[in-house]
Amino acid sequence: MLIAQITDTHLGFEPGDPDEPNRRRLDAVLAMLAQGVNRPDLMIVSGDLVDRGDEESYQRCAEAFAACPFPVYPCLGNHDDRETFARVFPHVPMPSGFAHYCIALDGLRIILLDTLEPGRHGGGFCAVREAWLSERLAEQRDVPTIIVMHHPPFDAGIDWMSTRSDEPWVARFARAIAGHDQIRAIWCGHLHRAIVAPWQGVPVTVCPATSAQLALDLRPIDPAVMDCRPMVVGDPPGYALHRWQDGGLVTHFDTAQPRETLAKYDGKMQPLVRQLCAEQP
Repeated sequence: MLIAQITDTHLGFEPGDPDEPNRRRLDAVLAMLAQGVNRPDLMIVSGDLVDRGDEESYQRCAEAFAACPFPVYPCLGNHDDRETFARVFPHVPMPSGFAHYCIALDGLRIILLDTLEPGRHGGGFCAVREAWLSERLAEQRDVPTIIVMHHPPFDAGIDWMSTRSDEPWVARFARAIAGHDQIRAIWCGHLHRAIVAPWQGVPVTVCPATSAQLALDLRPIDPAVMDCRPMVVGDPPGYALHRWQDGGLVTHFDTAQPRETLAKYDGKMQPLVRQLCAEQP
C-alpha cells in the first residue's frame, strides 16, 4: 500500500488569485502523484490547507482534491478555520467539534488529529482531544496504527517555529499515546521541511510543504534583533510517500520539479540490474 502525504498547501496566500504560485505548486505535486509511476492508494493532507481560513480558498482546495484519482483525507493546521472547513468538507467527521477521525485500511489504521488552537500558531491538544485519542487507541490495540497531526510534538531546532518540549499540549498528547505499542509512526507537517526524529519511542516524520519551504537555520533567534537571516526559501514543492508492506513502513520524500535523467534502464544498466537481482535471496 502506498500512501501519499502532502501538507501546508496554503492556498489563498495571494487572495483573489486562482492561479497563485501556491496553487501551481500544489497542482504540480498532484499531477506527479496522479500521473507518475508511484500513484498512491490514498493521500493524506496534514493541515494548513489554506492560508487565511477563507471559503474561496477551501473551495479551490476541494476542487483540486476532487480531481485526484485516489481518496483524499485532510486534517487541520493553525492557518485553518474549523467552521469554514466543515462547510466545504462536510464529509469529514467533527466529534466534539474537532476534525479528527479514523481511516480503516487493510491491516493498518490511520488516526487524523486536530491540533488547531485558534489565535495560536503552535499546536493545541486539550483534555477533550486527549480523551478522544485515548479512547480510539484503546479500541484496537492489536492493529498497527499511524497518527497524523499538523504540529510535530518535538523541538526540531528551527527556533522561530519549533515546538517546545514543555508545552502543555505536548504532555497531553504524550499521555494519550503512552503504552500503545501499536503506534508505528506519527506523520506531521507545519515545519515546511523534510525532518525525521524519534519521539517517545515512535518515529516521527515531517513532510515538506507543497508551498514554500523553511530555510534550514538552526541558530537561536532573538525577537528583538532583526539579523536578516533567510526564513522562507523557494525550494521545489515537496511531498512524502509512505510504503506500508508486510507490516513494515518506509517513508520516501520527493519534490515535483523537472529533472535530468542521468541513467536509464537500457543495455548499459542491465548487467548491473541482473547482478543486483541475482544477489537477492
